[in-house]
Amino acid sequence: MWSTAGPEEVGMSSLGMTRVSELVRRYVAAGRYSGAVTVVARRDRVVLFDTCGSMDAERGIAMRPDTIFRIYSMTKPIVSLGLMQLYEEGLFQLNDPVVKYLPALGRPKVYGAGESTREMTVRDLLMHTSGLAAPYGKHPVSQLYQEAGLTWMDSDEPLSELPARLAELPLQADPGTRWIYGISTDLVGLLCEVISGLPLDSYLRERIFDPLGMADTGFSVPEANIGRLAASYAFADGGFTLADDPRTSAYTRPRTFLSGVAGLVSTAGDYLRFGRMLAGGGSLDGIRVIGSRTLRFMTANHLPDGRDLASMADFGGETRREGQGFGLGFGVLLDPVVAQTIGTPGEYFWGGAASTAFFVSPADELIVIFLTQLRPSSSYPIRRELRAAVYGALVD
Repeated sequence: MWSTAGPEEVGMSSLGMTRVSELVRRYVAAGRYSGAVTVVARRDRVVLFDTCGSMDAERGIAMRPDTIFRIYSMTKPIVSLGLMQLYEEGLFQLNDPVVKYLPALGRPKVYGAGESTREMTVRDLLMHTSGLAAPYGKHPVSQLYQEAGLTWMDSDEPLSELPARLAELPLQADPGTRWIYGISTDLVGLLCEVISGLPLDSYLRERIFDPLGMADTGFSVPEANIGRLAASYAFADGGFTLADDPRTSAYTRPRTFLSGVAGLVSTAGDYLRFGRMLAGGGSLDGIRVIGSRTLRFMTANHLPDGRDLASMADFGGETRREGQGFGLGFGVLLDPVVAQTIGTPGEYFWGGAASTAFFVSPADELIVIFLTQLRPSSSYPIRRELRAAVYGALVD
C-alpha cells in the first residue's frame, strides 16, 4: 500500500485538496463524466485518494478505488521505460538505426518527397520523431494506414508483423525533422521483445509490474476482475454515451497485438506505484527498476535546440503546446509562463485518450493521477484545471 498524510503535514492546504476534489465532482455532478478517481501524493505520502460517480452508469455501479481503467497513451511512459532498462544493460544505443533490430524497416520513402534523408533511430521512436504517422489522423499517410487495413489493438496479427506492413508505406516526414504523435511506441514495444527475447506482456510483467506490485496492470483483464473494469464512454452533446461495455469489451479477452502506444489497463493504485517509483528516482520500497540518472535523462527535453512541441509538431493530438518539450516517453514542462499553465519547470507528464492524466514534479516531490473514461480527452480542459488546483494547494 502507501503511507497517507494530512495535507499540512507535507506542505499542502486542506482547503486546496477540497477544491481539487470539488473540481472533479462538479464534472461528475454535471453529467460530463460518469465517474473518476483522483490521487495526489507529496513526499511519498498520499494526501488525496478520491473516488466519485459511477464506474458503470448503465448498471448503477459506483466507482471503486480499485476500478480498472483503459489508460491508453499512459501506456507509453511504461513501455519507454521498459526499453530504457535494456539500454542500461548496454544492449543497444540510442543512435542505433532501427533497421539493425527490425530489418524490414530499411530506409523508407517519405510521402511526397522520395527517399528519406536518413534512417530512423531508436531515439526517434522514443521521441516521436521517427516520421511514422498517427493511425487515425487526417494526414494522407494516416489514410494509407487505414486503407492498408492496419487495425492496431484490434489486429489479429502479432506485433512482430508490424514492420513488414509499415515497410510498404511511406513516412509522413523525414526522421528527426518533425514531432508526430503516431505509432512510434508500438515499435518501442517491439524492440523490447526483440532485444529481450520475451513477449512484451511477459517482459513488462517481469521487469516492471511484478517488481512494483502492479498486479492489475496488463493488456487484458482476467475473468475474475471483469467486474472491476469501468465502462468506457464517448462525448455526446455535453454528456456521454456508452462506447465500450465492460462485460463485452475486447479488453476481457487476450490481445494478439500488444500495443505499446495505448494497450494497457491499470488502476489508480497501480499507477500510483509507478508514479512513486518515478518520484523516487527509479526505485520503490527498496526495489530499483531504472537508474536515477537514466530517469533524469528520459525526462529531460530532447527536442533539438531546446525547442518546444509547438515549434516541431506536425500532429500532436492535444500536446501541441508552447513551453512544453518532450523527452524519451514523457512530456516535459519547460516554461510555465510560455505554456500558460501553472507548474514547475522539469515536471513531466502524459495522458490517455479517455481523459486520463498523470504528472510528476520532482522539484515539488509531487504526484498527481486522474483516471476516468471519456473519449476524446479534448472534451474538457480538466488536465489544465487540475494543475491549477493542485499547484494552488502547495503552501511551502
